[in-house]
Amino acid sequence: MYGYLGARRDVSKNLSFAMIRSPDQDYCIQIISSSKDIEGRSLDSHRVLRSLKEWTPVKIIGTFKERQPAKDDTVLGMRLINHLEIDLQFIVPLNEIPIDLVIKEDTVFSSAQRHLQLRTERALRENLRQRSIAKQAAIKQLTHNKFIEIETPVLFKSTPEGAREFLVPTRNKGFAYALPQSPQQYKQILMASGIEKYFQFARCFRDEDLRADRQPEFTQLDLEMSFAGERDVKKCIEGVVKAVWNDVANIQLHPGSEFPEMTYQEAMASYGSDKPDLRLEAKIHNITTSLPEDLIKKITPLQSPAIDAFKMHIGISARETRKFISNFLDSPEGKPFLLNPDGQPAVFVGDTAQPLSGLSALGHEYAMAPPEELVVEDGDLLILQARKNEPFFGGSTTLGNLRLALHKAAVAQGIVSSVEKNKGFNFVWIVDFPLFSPTNDTDPGQGGTAGLSSTHHPFTAPKLASDAKLLLTAPEKVIAAHFDLVVNGVELGGGSRRIHNAEIQEFIFRDVLKMRNERIEDFRHLLDVLRSGCPPHAGFAIGWDRLMTVLLGKDSVRDVIAFPKSGKGEDPLVKSPTVMTQSQLDTYHLRLTE
Repeated sequence: MYGYLGARRDVSKNLSFAMIRSPDQDYCIQIISSSKDIEGRSLDSHRVLRSLKEWTPVKIIGTFKERQPAKDDTVLGMRLINHLEIDLQFIVPLNEIPIDLVIKEDTVFSSAQRHLQLRTERALRENLRQRSIAKQAAIKQLTHNKFIEIETPVLFKSTPEGAREFLVPTRNKGFAYALPQSPQQYKQILMASGIEKYFQFARCFRDEDLRADRQPEFTQLDLEMSFAGERDVKKCIEGVVKAVWNDVANIQLHPGSEFPEMTYQEAMASYGSDKPDLRLEAKIHNITTSLPEDLIKKITPLQSPAIDAFKMHIGISARETRKFISNFLDSPEGKPFLLNPDGQPAVFVGDTAQPLSGLSALGHEYAMAPPEELVVEDGDLLILQARKNEPFFGGSTTLGNLRLALHKAAVAQGIVSSVEKNKGFNFVWIVDFPLFSPTNDTDPGQGGTAGLSSTHHPFTAPKLASDAKLLLTAPEKVIAAHFDLVVNGVELGGGSRRIHNAEIQEFIFRDVLKMRNERIEDFRHLLDVLRSGCPPHAGFAIGWDRLMTVLLGKDSVRDVIAFPKSGKGEDPLVKSPTVMTQSQLDTYHLRLTE
């Protein structure tokens, strides 16, 4: 038998018990080692066994013997073969573990020792196994629906799709590849190539700031369908997601029905986020017309603002609630909300010991007949926030962020229970995004001069014919044929119907986004492909790392990736990235500048 040597228990100098783990650490079995055999001859195997450290890879030869079944049939998460044991006759260490390296079940290894994290943490290995099962489920579902798996190139070219790219210099002076942000352009080219349905598990690269759900390189399940629209893609994606949840978690999602839909404007208005967590209560309501004018002037410098509010039921006394909100706003997490240029949040605490239950500043009329959804009880929080009275843009609002931050703080302090444990998976399609958004200092966009950038990418089609007409007069009002799949506050992925007409695509580049000619020429290959008679097509991409994080209930995508990058984009195990040598700089005709 081959495997890893487990913990050893020495009964005497002549008798020891040890465990051997199977190579996959799925099961283990007890070894009995004696210093002498039944004929009284000394066994060298006993000496060797007692000289080896736990986790040494070994080959053993022995004889199975029946044993009294142990009380437990598992050990450290492994299945224990508890009716048999092995009478050790021969043991060979296949490698050695240095004295200065301590490997125990409770040893905490750093990210620089990721291989030891994986070896000793069964949960991490199980995450990778479940990821493999999920991938096979998706492939089976897509193959059944006649999708073809096609690999697209990783060495691409620099094009302004919207995110920052990684460049790969070549020995040809002045030339570089770019690693793909996604296979977007290649898969559209495939649709013009007579491929009806394509998919791949694609490696993608974006030079962005990192967070718990983002890595500089990531995997997405990428697919595209010709002669298809939004509904076709949604149906396909729902089938894939349902198959994965069934095979991995044995959960039947919305059997016989489709996932619900919500418009982008509704999500932003009611949840303050374009990826709402429907498990959380405390929806946001616009109460502008219910408030006295003098109060509005006190809470915001904006002229003719919109005032939104949400109620948070905490279930503690008014005094404790005041302490909770005061501590939060004084904390590093709370202070940014106090610096909001639209005005600080107005905080009210329901208190039956106060006049009008603590809501007197809202006016007698409001306190006596508040909106039904915002009726406060003793100890409840009522938060008001002003904003510009205009259509929503971006991914979240100040009040939406505050709502989530307060819930997180309340859960951390044990004031409210976490919703994750008992409310399952709440999927929703977010639709009707704006096709364009105002440019910002964070995202590079497409580099045009119009003050607009594509909300998702510049290949997304307007939703309706009436939207296409607005491209000429009011592009900021155009609704996109784009849709995101969201579950429990996490965007699993996004898709859209694409622009398949070359003239419209070039019009958006040149006349709407006002991109420079040289940047438009970066897309000339795509424009030529569309001009060749490309059929209508639509597609989607699921962030596979995010999907697995949600499905397995983990806090970070790092828990479901074998070798993740750190928050600085580094791999502590292999020590990448590395400083370029002068020889490398010379080879690729590069020089460093301050």
